[in-house]
Amino acid sequence: MSSLAGKTGLIVGVANKRSIAWAIAQAASTAGARLAVTYQGERLEENVRDLSAALSDPLILPLDVTDDAQMANVFAEIDRGFGGLDFVVHGAAYAPREELSNPFVQTTRDGFKMALDVSAYSLIALARGALPLMEKKGGGSIVTLTYLGSQRVFQNYNVMGVAKAALESTVRYLAADLGPKNIRVNAISAGPIKTLAAAGVSGFSSILQVYRDRAPLRRTVDTSEVADAALFLLSDAGRAVTAEVLMVDGGYHATGM
Repeated sequence: MSSLAGKTGLIVGVANKRSIAWAIAQAASTAGARLAVTYQGERLEENVRDLSAALSDPLILPLDVTDDAQMANVFAEIDRGFGGLDFVVHGAAYAPREELSNPFVQTTRDGFKMALDVSAYSLIALARGALPLMEKKGGGSIVTLTYLGSQRVFQNYNVMGVAKAALESTVRYLAADLGPKNIRVNAISAGPIKTLAAAGVSGFSSILQVYRDRAPLRRTVDTSEVADAALFLLSDAGRAVTAEVLMVDGGYHATGM
């Protein structure tokens, strides 16, 4: 297992125990990292606090990624508590449910703005906030979560596919911008997993079955497998990897007919 001993990290996007971000938080903590974990609103606070009780001396902070004041407060608290930051995991993504269920051509302006703001722009905002804290540590690693719907059409994924395409482009531009400061930026494109976000995609169960039928490994993936890949990218083992979209999907992305 990749070691994160003595490192500090920020995990954004934990909703419940099925969240990919939570699996990464558990793996990072086991690997030795001290973590700051954020929650989105009062509805998720109890979940995140209960889960984080299993971590080693975590910081638990509120964060609405569309709120610049909350964003600034998170990094101020991390600076006070940690004195620097080694890595960030960005697992924030959202689109209004109707934007996923209606035909894509009916995507609303407000829905489009919301999806792009939460799912893509927030990575830029997090990177900007983390930059001075990572500079204190001589560099760092940022990992975000994407999906193959950024490149191919998946029924009922709609504006989230566009948002994930923007997210992946953001990874490349941030990697180029921050690379001279020894900050790496990568994405993991995981196969479909039953998370809270996936519950908003109609017909999700049929997507899972297609992966089981057609992926080279003939199965879907689980959150622990995504977390292991994230540990590689967050740790010194991935020190020469940046601007990458790492596919963790049983090989489905490579299949044709």
